[in-house]
Formats: sequence, C-alpha cells, structure tokens
Amino acid sequence: MKIAHLIMAHKNPDQLGRLLTALQHDDFYFFIHLDSKCDFKDYEHLASQPRVEFTPRRFAVRWASYRFTHAILEGTRAILASGQPFDFINLLSGQDYPIKPAATIHDFFARHKGYSFLSFESEGSPWWQHATSRIEQYHTTYFQFKGQYLLQRFLNLVLPRRQFPLPYALYGGSDGSWWTLDAACAAYLVKFIDEHPRLRWFSMFTWGSDEFLIATVLMNSAFKSSIINENYRYIDWSAGGANPRLLTTDDFPKLAHAHKLFARKFDADHDHNLLNLVDDWLVRHRPRTVAAG
Repeated sequence: MKIAHLIMAHKNPDQLGRLLTALQHDDFYFFIHLDSKCDFKDYEHLASQPRVEFTPRRFAVRWASYRFTHAILEGTRAILASGQPFDFINLLSGQDYPIKPAATIHDFFARHKGYSFLSFESEGSPWWQHATSRIEQYHTTYFQFKGQYLLQRFLNLVLPRRQFPLPYALYGGSDGSWWTLDAACAAYLVKFIDEHPRLRWFSMFTWGSDEFLIATVLMNSAFKSSIINENYRYIDWSAGGANPRLLTTDDFPKLAHAHKLFARKFDADHDHNLLNLVDDWLVRHRPRTVAAG
C-alpha cells in the first residue's frame, strides 16, 4: 500500500526537511511542488532524502487564487503520470506536520483502501452563508495589475451575479483545501477538470477555489459514496479571519489528544519547541489505532 504525499511548499526549507524526516516510511513517496518564486538552490538538497522528488512544473502561487488550485491539480497529474502504483494521494503544505507516527498513518489508510477523506459543508451551512460570494461575485485574485480591485468592484456593480457553470450542489469548507484521495478518485478529478475548460475559466475569477472546487466536483460524482467527510487535520480557526492560527507549545495538549493524523499550521521560526515536543512524544512514540469517522 503506497501513498504519494504531494507537498505544497513556499518557505522554510529546514522545516520542510523535518516534515520529510517525520514521515519516513518505505511506502511513502514525496512530491514537492515548490513555488516558482522560491530559489530552488535552497531546497534541492531535499531530493537526497529517500523517495523524494520535485514536481516537474512549478507555478507562482497567489494565495486564495485559482493558481493554487491549478498547482495542486498539476501536482496530482504528475503523481498519476509517475508510473508508480499509488493507492492514495495525500495533500499537505510545507507547514503541516504529522501528529501520529508514520506507521500509524500508513496502517490507517491501509485499512481504508478505496475511500477518500476530505472535509466539507453543503449549501446552506454557516460557512456557505458568507462563502457564496466567492462564486457569485467576480474576483481578480488570479491576476496582479494596478487597479485590479477597482475593476473588480466595478464588475460586481454592473454585471449580474455569477452562477456555477454546472448544475451541481455545492460543497466546501474552511478545511476543504487539504485532503487524502484514493488514486482512482484523484484520476477522475484531473480528467474531469481537463474535460471542462469552462469550469477552469470560471474558477479563475473566484476566491479560495481550493476550499470548494474539488469537493464540489467529487461530491457530484460516482465517488460520493466512498468519500468520508473528515480530512484528519487538526486546524485551529479560533483567531478568526481567513487564515488558521499558528500553533504554539500551548497547543501541545490538544494535539496529543486530537483524533487526527496531521496538524497545521506550524512555523519553526514562530515556535521551534512545539515541533520538538511533537517529534518526541507523538511521532516517535505512542503508536495507536485511529478509526475512521
């Protein structure tokens, strides 16, 4: 049972190397998408670690834009084209970290082959009450030019509300960016996006498409019955705003008791000791079974 970890990285090469070490397992393979704005020389040494490679295409990612979703899809495509018989593709960021031993993570997915894990809410939920504007309004986040937000306001004043280009129920959520997909489900996703260029064009003018586009496509497919609404990531949104709170040493007791496999966001420059605690007490010790939700 092999898992391909697709890691979206844009900072902290030392922390990224630590993530690779923490997840070392003979059946784990790592594909790093390095933002094209980064200097590759700072990261190239990571390819010397076992089963690590960089995705062949690099993209300049803009936060909350379809550029991020596109980079994820192209990274997924590269994994599927690698020739390796992977059972799962697991999406991580360079600021994620396991809070269970690699063997525990491997055993969990080995017991749930054929399933996919992502978190979402359906239309009408509290999240969608404010997120509908991501779809109904024009957003220029994909682009970068002087006066773009003035143009954005003008477009939303004079043009009618946008509609999702397919007759689909919508799914998404604040934790929807990060997931683990069965390989067949991931292959369907990439093929579907390829076959619906209108959907790609529509998504270029949305905000935060990574939190709803993939879930919407998959939950309106034949894979719906094999999708579990749980991504097994510990994420703290208690600070409010559009970004999760950076975790600190004070969060360790919650991580130690969390029914999750991974957590985010970590920043070694912000709190280096937390990663030491996670390594010493959660990653290297105390293997235990995690049940599906």
